Amino acid sequence: MANGIVRVPEPINEPIQAFGPGSAEKAALKKRLDQMLAEQVEVPVIVGGQEIRTGNTVETVCPHDHGHVLATVHQAGAAEVEKAVEAAGEAWREWSEMSWEARAAVFLKAADLLAGPWRDTLNAATMLNQSKTVFQAEIDAACELVDFWRYNPYYMRQLYTEQPGSVRGLWDYVEFRALEGFVFAVTPFNFTSIAGNLPTAPALMGNVALWKPASTAPLAAYYIMKLLEEAGLPPGVINFLPGRGSQVGRPVMERPELAGIHFTGSTAVFQGMWKQIGGDIASYHTYPRIVGETGGKDFVFAHPSADVQSVVIALVRGAFEYQGQKCSAASRAYVPKSLWSQVRAGLEKEVGDIEMGSPMDFRNFMCAVIDEASFDNTMSYIDYAKSNDGFEVVCGGEGDKSKGYFVQPTVVLSEDPRSQLMQEEIFAPVLTIHVYDDADLEGTLELCDTTSPYALTGAIFGTDRRDLVKMAAALRHSAGNFYINDKPTGAVVGQQPFGGSRASGTNDKAGSMMNLLRWTSQRSIKETFVSPTSFAYPHMGEE
Repeated sequence: MANGIVRVPEPINEPIQAFGPGSAEKAALKKRLDQMLAEQVEVPVIVGGQEIRTGNTVETVCPHDHGHVLATVHQAGAAEVEKAVEAAGEAWREWSEMSWEARAAVFLKAADLLAGPWRDTLNAATMLNQSKTVFQAEIDAACELVDFWRYNPYYMRQLYTEQPGSVRGLWDYVEFRALEGFVFAVTPFNFTSIAGNLPTAPALMGNVALWKPASTAPLAAYYIMKLLEEAGLPPGVINFLPGRGSQVGRPVMERPELAGIHFTGSTAVFQGMWKQIGGDIASYHTYPRIVGETGGKDFVFAHPSADVQSVVIALVRGAFEYQGQKCSAASRAYVPKSLWSQVRAGLEKEVGDIEMGSPMDFRNFMCAVIDEASFDNTMSYIDYAKSNDGFEVVCGGEGDKSKGYFVQPTVVLSEDPRSQLMQEEIFAPVLTIHVYDDADLEGTLELCDTTSPYALTGAIFGTDRRDLVKMAAALRHSAGNFYINDKPTGAVVGQQPFGGSRASGTNDKAGSMMNLLRWTSQRSIKETFVSPTSFAYPHMGEE
């Protein structure tokens, strides 16, 4: 290798393609969508670079057209987990000792492949299997994942340059080692970029990974694996284990080689994993690093001085983009009485203009929720609001799962600020609003801070800087990503490192140096240039 101190290209956020009428990018993506709709992919388990077809298969479908099968997916089990642990162990030493520049090159190449020839494939897979509109797929599967793969190597080099000082006669420095063992990456259905980042961020730092993608979204994950292979990722560094959580997760976590968990998903699952690790803690070779981003009950809080139209648009986009299936989605809102009639009228107008349907029709703003379980759960909350006093369904409130899992964008007014719909994560296009007395701003801020166990994202709206300062201070610990006069969604790598605390996770900030630090184990090295030749110290020269 060259002996220069290599710089990583300074990253710039990947530009978002517009897919406007008649554009070349729209024509190319439409062609790829048609191709993928006409084929049925066989998704294997991938261990040590080898594809394994277990014969135990499930079908994955389009949520907006659940009769259309996109892929047949082979399910991993205990036997495949055993092989994956072995393959990861075999790959670990060479990969962990490879120069950081060589590791960085794999993911920098992956970024360029995704920005170029793989872009349509990842976007199309995300649109079809996860029912995202073209814009939601583009900002996720293309731009955000490209950003992860460009910014993380840049942050890695910055991290490695953080070194201690030395006094004369000594040289002190720190080595950033990979963890001993493997990292278990468990990824969600809702963001292809998260699926790509959770196994690759630890791998960039020299670790090996076992990756379990979401059962409802295996298609884009499979293509990410194939892209990484093309980018030069050695076999066994990341092992791909589609399958049920109980069949994959339990045998993985029973392995003494488990060195870390990189997780995005439900709070209950994450807490269960943490509990299992705690119960088995004496059996592991090292204390596993536990990094997780889980749920949210994210808020929008409007001050009486807020601009009404800005609040309305933030609520519509924040609550209903990607059907509310974002950890950061606006799920509850606090609106002052003085503004409520205007906000209500604005919501009724804007929500009434929303088109919902297949992502193949680029005119749609919303598509389907991910599966039948999600649909049924969402409708149970809406039915609860319809059948109980203290609620009013302002907009929407209907669903249809005959062809796809479609839920109307729904706005519910809750008289009780601590009602079930104001506290619990629904993960669907349901926004619950509480109207507060203008004179009770401080009390309502306290309600906002204490009603939900989560602390992921939140937004405040107002014009007087003094009020904004007071509101931000009152809600300081209520959100790891906090927005002023903007919707609480849409964090960008390199601009807003993402993560929350309380029941929302460990706040290790994906897309930042802080996250990468979690996947290293430091070794402090002290070298003495002139060693002592006597044990005696000067103070021993006289009594």
